Amino acid sequence: MIIGVPKEIKNRENRVGLVPAGVRALTTKGHRVLVEKNAGLGSGITDEAYQKAGATLVPAAQDAWAADMVIKVKEPLSSEFELLRSGQILFTYLHLAAEKKLTEVLAEKKVTGIAYETIQEKDLSLPLLRPMSEVAGRMSAQVGAFYLQSSWGSTQSGKGILLGGVPGVMPGSVVVLGGGVAGSHAAKVALGMGAVVTIIDQDARRLEYLEHIFAGRVLTLMSNIDNIEESVSKADLLIGSVLLPGAKAPKLVSRKTVASMSPGSVVVDIAVDQGGCVETCKPTSHENPTFIEEGIIHYCVTNMPGAVSRTSTYALTNVTLRYALEIADKGPEGAGKASEAIRKGFNTYQGKIVHQAVAEAHGLSYSPLSL
Repeated sequence: MIIGVPKEIKNRENRVGLVPAGVRALTTKGHRVLVEKNAGLGSGITDEAYQKAGATLVPAAQDAWAADMVIKVKEPLSSEFELLRSGQILFTYLHLAAEKKLTEVLAEKKVTGIAYETIQEKDLSLPLLRPMSEVAGRMSAQVGAFYLQSSWGSTQSGKGILLGGVPGVMPGSVVVLGGGVAGSHAAKVALGMGAVVTIIDQDARRLEYLEHIFAGRVLTLMSNIDNIEESVSKADLLIGSVLLPGAKAPKLVSRKTVASMSPGSVVVDIAVDQGGCVETCKPTSHENPTFIEEGIIHYCVTNMPGAVSRTSTYALTNVTLRYALEIADKGPEGAGKASEAIRKGFNTYQGKIVHQAVAEAHGLSYSPLSL
């Protein structure tokens, strides 16, 4: 199979879909890998490193997109739609529940869209989402701590709180909505900074587990309207990390609740690439990461891990390569038949939307996957 690795073009997206070790693994199996020139520079990977691993460098994006399977990091942008074609395999984060136009284009062009975020193992884990959730979770506490400072902006600034406080002064209050992978890593970093951390989740067993691993150092609450409203209103930093695989994130925090927070507080919505779990959130970029709504600073960058591109790129290839090899070796149909996890990764196939949550998110027709 011919595999293409184009350069990412999303705002300040410096990750790349494959590292040289991944290239070597694919070429050793007899596959050909086309890497767009300079695709890895943002992650500190040179063209020479790719060549030594067996890749063929190509001068332009369209050359990489001409492959049988395209391995990326982020969903195609509108300028890349013309490069999509029938029968092409697109293996990347798609987040189609928040992208109706892209969903329609992939179906119209009969692209086999296999999404990292919906590949799910028998234990219900999401192995290709996990490393980026870990990165985004850890970053969310760092980012929130920065924007709570009163010195970072000329027209907007935080309430001037040090998350960890100092002896004799109360530390900051952090509320983490969702106790999954991203949420637990957000809590870990916030605790390390010395903040008072509350985790809200709907799964009692998960809350029990978090109580155990954090040795009682976090407060845990069952997710309901009363607990969310009361906790968020007192928070200095709210971190939204709610995930429903393949589906839009539910809006759990209303505009009214955001308005009840004290001015200069911060919201970081990790779930924004799936629509966000906070009503006032809208997607932002690394170029313009924040906006003010109801007096509250909102950080809603859809590709947070792109800011730590080298770490993120290597962590991503660590988990995607196994599945990429299976798809390349067996073809998408063969891989889907052999692996239930890969089968769940199919979002579009032969002109149909084959992931129910994606179809329901947009009110589009759903067709069960038939390989």
